[in-house]
Amino acid sequence: MSNIYGKNFEIEIFGASHSKSLGVTIKGVPTDYVPNISFIKEEIGRRKPSNKWTTPRREEDEPIVETGSDGSITITFENKNINDNDYDKFFDTPRPSHADYVQKNRYSKEALLGGGMASGRMTLPIVAAGAIAKDILKSRYSPNIQFKADVASVGGESRESFITQFLDYCYINKDSVGACIECTVTNPPKFIGEPFFNSVESEISRLAFSIPGIKAIEFGDGVACSAKFGSERNDPIVDEDGTTSSNNEGGINGGITNGNPIVFRVHAKPTPSIGMEQESFNFKTGKIERFTIGGRHDICFALRLPVVIESIAAIALAELVIK
Repeated sequence: MSNIYGKNFEIEIFGASHSKSLGVTIKGVPTDYVPNISFIKEEIGRRKPSNKWTTPRREEDEPIVETGSDGSITITFENKNINDNDYDKFFDTPRPSHADYVQKNRYSKEALLGGGMASGRMTLPIVAAGAIAKDILKSRYSPNIQFKADVASVGGESRESFITQFLDYCYINKDSVGACIECTVTNPPKFIGEPFFNSVESEISRLAFSIPGIKAIEFGDGVACSAKFGSERNDPIVDEDGTTSSNNEGGINGGITNGNPIVFRVHAKPTPSIGMEQESFNFKTGKIERFTIGGRHDICFALRLPVVIESIAAIALAELVIK
């Protein structure tokens, strides 16, 4: 099982949702860099469930930070609130739209516990690595860089009152709902990235699709560009700094940052583990059976994603800027 991203800023995640522990090892950091523990904790706190629409599972998520003799940084978290019994039945009857079926056939029964590597729990080490990446970018490469991600819409609706209605409906009816997260990176390092296989878009996209449940990503005006004329969409440069009067390209030209804000959106599917009765094929009995899913799940896991999306942007930029 390969869980490594990057060559210049390499991260390797380990563990699983219901294993004894999980974490990340980071290589490629400057040799004199000292991890900012308080900032790591602050970022981790932003990911924790905080309302009735997110999972009732509560973990301490206290980071254990170790520095290796090779300059690497390992951050480990203990899983203390686990319940494997909630997941035993899905070995024979895989949950619809989940990774049970494919993980069972590619790995083993142990890989399924708590969703295994395909669980949103695995975004925790991504946030830890993202905190390191943000700190390095700000202290060494772009002192004014800022990352800001927010929930742009839930169930296709951006109005706050409607979002609340959608979430309450799912809470009452034991359903789930998808959402869109928009991320803006202001003052990014300028002129990084490559035209093809190491473009800024491809690096961010690779990490975005490593987050369980992300099904689409778009940069700048995204899919809307296909319905526009070039004359209305082009971004005119207005000064010697390369500032543009519009930002339909999302701060990237030919795979390279142009200094304008990087803007992208990711689209997360509804949490597949819902409390409503569903049906799936039972590979032991050879029949389709109806069942309900127990356990502790988010009604809209995207509500906890903003800091995760910021983190993957920071990791991608660190990979491109560190040599």
